[in-house]
Amino acid sequence: MKLAVVSAVVLLVVFVAWPVSAGRKDVPGTGGYGGDDDGGDDDTQSWFPLDNQLSLNYYDKICPNFEKIVDNKVREWTKSDASLGPALLRLIFHDCGVTGCDASVLLDYEGTERRSPASKNLRGFELIDDIKSELEKSCPGLASCADILTAASRAATVQLGGPYWPNAYGRRDSKASYARDVEKVPSGRRDVTALLETFQSYGLNILDLVVLSGAHTIGQAYCGTIQSRLYNYNGTSGTDPSIEPKYADYLRRKCRWATETVSLDAITPAVFDNQYYINLQKNMGVLTTDQELVKDPRTAPLVKAFAEQPPQMFRQQFAVSMAKLVNVGVLTGEDRTGEIRKVCSKSNSGAAY
Repeated sequence: MKLAVVSAVVLLVVFVAWPVSAGRKDVPGTGGYGGDDDGGDDDTQSWFPLDNQLSLNYYDKICPNFEKIVDNKVREWTKSDASLGPALLRLIFHDCGVTGCDASVLLDYEGTERRSPASKNLRGFELIDDIKSELEKSCPGLASCADILTAASRAATVQLGGPYWPNAYGRRDSKASYARDVEKVPSGRRDVTALLETFQSYGLNILDLVVLSGAHTIGQAYCGTIQSRLYNYNGTSGTDPSIEPKYADYLRRKCRWATETVSLDAITPAVFDNQYYINLQKNMGVLTTDQELVKDPRTAPLVKAFAEQPPQMFRQQFAVSMAKLVNVGVLTGEDRTGEIRKVCSKSNSGAAY
């Protein structure tokens, strides 16, 4: 077991050496689609997992205030409602985890992902609409909703005290969305094998699974998602015995009603740190999928490593894994199936596919 933990730590050190840990000024530029090629060597592909039609400086000339507008709007909205920060992270997970990072989750008509029962608790749509409206004034028809959601999720993470990572842009928006596809998004009741199969289908690995689960260091869960663990675990009318007893008592008192919420990190719920992993070591995971990470021998050493190492290790690796996630299944200018929507909740044709 000691060898497994040591191996996990070595693996983490290798991964966090990726250049994303550098500040914004150290992020290399790139030419590419929509970007400004200065004639220098483009080494971006050696470390950045992006479609070759995306560019780190895509908006530099066509919409130079793109990121500033997104950052300001996210700050404005989260100042009045701090819960929107974690909500935006959840929204990007649900978008990228269905058909790729194509803003399909934003389309709003009968039969879309957004109308699926599994999406009923998603939030942040109005904020994305506000950003889009502002960008249409500054650079009409140029900023995609998929890029906006990508940029907003990073802005929210940074404003929550999380890490910065470089975003490449040039995504197109999907023209269609189907509620049935939401089944692809990992639920809070899957085991590690099922979760890993899903992540691998995205081109992500077991390290990404453990790291991105760490987003639960902030935010809340509806009690309805965990009541089966608290009141009728496996049909026993009892509580999941793997939950730390005192914490289980707290959750039972807190979650009498399905509409109540509980912090995913009971100790530092508003701080972007590695406390989530420390909690898991103490059997204080809220969701079944959280606690499964400690039980499974493939993921347990990574949980232990993140719990015992300085928080900065988790923060750096979170940036790496997020940069990979937001480039899953993107549509670009060469994809005829994509478009730049005028309104994020509607396709430009207005048709319900």
